[in-house]
Amino acid sequence: MAEKEKLRIDKYLWCIRMFKTRTLATEACKAGRVKLNGQNVKPSYEVKVGELYQISKGIEKKQIKVTAFLYNRVDAKTAVLHYEDLTPEEETYRFKSAFHSPVLQRDRGTGRPTKKDRREIDDLLDDNVDSFEQDDE
Repeated sequence: MAEKEKLRIDKYLWCIRMFKTRTLATEACKAGRVKLNGQNVKPSYEVKVGELYQISKGIEKKQIKVTAFLYNRVDAKTAVLHYEDLTPEEETYRFKSAFHSPVLQRDRGTGRPTKKDRREIDDLLDDNVDSFEQDDE
């Protein structure tokens, strides 16, 4: 039973559904995208209850605190009970806002945009990006 008390960080991150596969969790640890107190963590590092980890997945950055061990991958509702998400709200909203940018649609059958249409679209997009950056400051 003593073996059940040890849990690798890569397996833990996979079990709580931070990564889709255990291999991805292992690679993230090796690449330095999983940190404990600012220090890179090896995939074989043993997880301890109460530790705070910083995880980077693409543009998403999360901070999680271990509240309980989980030895097998479970559904998302159960997995959430085994860690505490301490990611600041502004970081969470910044990540989500990248996916809510305006999507331009053209009427069906209008064909490709002309050069003039393309310039207008580019100007419109540039205005939206500028206003979004000003909101962040």
